[in-house]
Amino acid sequence: MEGFEGASSSESVLDLSRLNLNNNSLDTVSEKRRKDTTQLYLCYNRMTALPESISLFSNLEFLDISNNSLSVICEDITRLTKLKTLIAKNNRLNEFSLPKHFGSLQLEVLNLSGNRFEEMPSQCLQLLRLQSLSLGGNRLKSIPAEIESLTSLELLYLGGNQISSIPAELANLPCLSYLVLCDNRIQSVPPHLNKLHSLRSLSLHNNLLTYLPREILSLVHLQELSLRGNPLVVRFVKDMTYKPPSLLELAGRTIKSKNLPYSHKDLPSHLVNYLDMASKCPNPKCAGVYFDSCVRHIKFVDFCGKYRLPLMHYLCSPECTSPCSSNPQSDADSDDDNSVPADRLQRVLLG
Repeated sequence: MEGFEGASSSESVLDLSRLNLNNNSLDTVSEKRRKDTTQLYLCYNRMTALPESISLFSNLEFLDISNNSLSVICEDITRLTKLKTLIAKNNRLNEFSLPKHFGSLQLEVLNLSGNRFEEMPSQCLQLLRLQSLSLGGNRLKSIPAEIESLTSLELLYLGGNQISSIPAELANLPCLSYLVLCDNRIQSVPPHLNKLHSLRSLSLHNNLLTYLPREILSLVHLQELSLRGNPLVVRFVKDMTYKPPSLLELAGRTIKSKNLPYSHKDLPSHLVNYLDMASKCPNPKCAGVYFDSCVRHIKFVDFCGKYRLPLMHYLCSPECTSPCSSNPQSDADSDDDNSVPADRLQRVLLG
């Protein structure tokens, strides 16, 4: 590496940042130095393409190519079979910039924030060992359902995009502990997220949320919830829009509420499946159920004894209103079982 005056290094770390490298400068690094290097920094070099000679660093485990002018990553990177971490922030990359076989890498950490991605690259969804994925500050409009394939993911950072909805498949990530969806255009949170049993931090600030699903209370390991900058309702809201139940639903409600026995011997399979899909009314004083016809209510729940958040839940009929008093204060006072103790949720950031 004699040709790189000012480069800093140790036995395994080679830092070639801020040296105004051209796209071929890595060729001058000695063979021994390339073999010994496990961490390589190529930041702030105005590179427009990753040198093909990057593949000569056969033992590379960490590569930082941030803050260049890269619009494409060459196929040669896929020859780095030991690469675990790739940082490529603040370049000009988009969904067409990654090599075809990028998904064959054994990456555990991938940071593509501050680029020009309008879609999440399909190659990223093939990185089955990935534990941390950052695509913040791009132009993403959606989260693909295929995100559920990244079952080792612990951190997902998608803040600062144009995402308008959260797919239910996101809940199929058993290891996810940190989910950052701030600074997007999200209007609602799917109740399925209650399946994220490992979730500790959820950042939803600066979106378009007006309520949260009541199922969020079942996230028992959640310690930090960031909601500032959302139009969360500040008074009790009750939406009485109600579609009267069909004759099928009325019959189904009667069977379920009276615990009448039924089986495939008595009914066609589609009716048995329909009855099995009944949802229990959350009102503890009501033994009713519902299928398709229900009343949407916003209920305020006490978080940490300080914040009252609007949570969405559904009731079986307009008459079933006792758990949602028109007086929000009495509602909060009477439903201690729905409060979230401060020793569990440590931070709720509303402003």
